[in-house]
Amino acid sequence: MTLTILLAMLGLVMLYYGGVFLVRGSSGLALRFGLSPLAVGLTVVAFGTSVPELLVSLDAAISGADGISVGNVIGSNIANIALILGVAALISPMVVQSKVIAVDVPIMIFASVLLIVVLMGGYVSRAEGAILALALVVYVWMTLRMAKASEGEAMMQNNKNSELPGARKMAVRIIIGLAVLFVGAHVLVISAVKLATMLHVSQAAIGLTVVAVGTSLPELATTIVASLKRHGDLALGNVLGSNCFNIFGVLGLTATIHPLQSGAISWVDLGLMAGLAVFLGAILFRRRLLNRAQGVFLVSVFVAYTIWTLAA
Repeated sequence: MTLTILLAMLGLVMLYYGGVFLVRGSSGLALRFGLSPLAVGLTVVAFGTSVPELLVSLDAAISGADGISVGNVIGSNIANIALILGVAALISPMVVQSKVIAVDVPIMIFASVLLIVVLMGGYVSRAEGAILALALVVYVWMTLRMAKASEGEAMMQNNKNSELPGARKMAVRIIIGLAVLFVGAHVLVISAVKLATMLHVSQAAIGLTVVAVGTSLPELATTIVASLKRHGDLALGNVLGSNCFNIFGVLGLTATIHPLQSGAISWVDLGLMAGLAVFLGAILFRRRLLNRAQGVFLVSVFVAYTIWTLAA
C-alpha cells in the first residue's frame, strides 16, 4: 500500500506542476491577444486548470474505471466551491462584478441541474456527451462575447505585453505542462484504482474525494494567488468557468469517446453539487460578496462531506 500511496502522491504532484505550467503559458498568450483579466479567468485559466480533470477522466474511462471518471467531475465541482472558494474567502472576502453574477452563475447552476438530469438513468451516452460538448462551445462563445476586453482594457493589456515572457517561451510552458499532465493523470488513475481495492471503498468514492481534490490543485493554487492579490473576479471566474467546463467539456468529451456508467454516484453527491451552486448564486445575487463567515461554512461542508463519503 505504501508504494501505491507514493505513486498517487507523485501523480498529484505532476498534475499540480503540469497545471501550473499550462496555466501560466496559456494565460500569458491570452493576455498578449488583448483579453481582459476577467475573460482570461473565465476561459483560458478556468479551462487550463480543468485539463487535469479531463485527462484523468479520459484515462479512467478508457481503463474501465467509470466511477472514478464521473466521480472526478462531480467531486471537483464540489471541491471548487466548498474548498477552493471557501479557502479564498477566508484569505480575503471577494467582491464580484454583476456581469459574472448575471451570466456565469446561472450557467453553472444550469449545468449542474443538466448533469443531474443526464445521470438520472445511471448512464451517459455518446449522444448526451456530444450535447454537453456542444454546450461548451456555446458557453465559450458567450463568455468571450460578453467578457472580451474593451478598447481601453485592450490598450492597457498591450502596454503590459512587453513585461510578459515571449510567445515562444509560453508555448514551451504549454507543451511541458501538457506532457507532465498526461503522465501524471495516468499514474494517478492507476494508483487510485488500487487504493479503492485496498481500502474496500468504491471507485466513485475515491473519484469524489482523493482524485477530485488532486485534479483541483491547479484551481486551488490559481484562486489563492488571485485572492491574495485581491482579484475577486479572477478567483470566482476561475471556479465558475472550471465547473462549467467540467460538466460540458470533461464529462461531455469523455462520454463522447467512451459512454459512462454513473456507478456508485449517489443523490447526495449530485444534490450537494447542485445545492452548492444554488447556495453560491443566492449569496452573490443578494450581496455580491463572499465573506469569511461564508468561507468557514463552505470549508466545513467540504470536510464533513469528505469524511462521510470515505466512511460510507
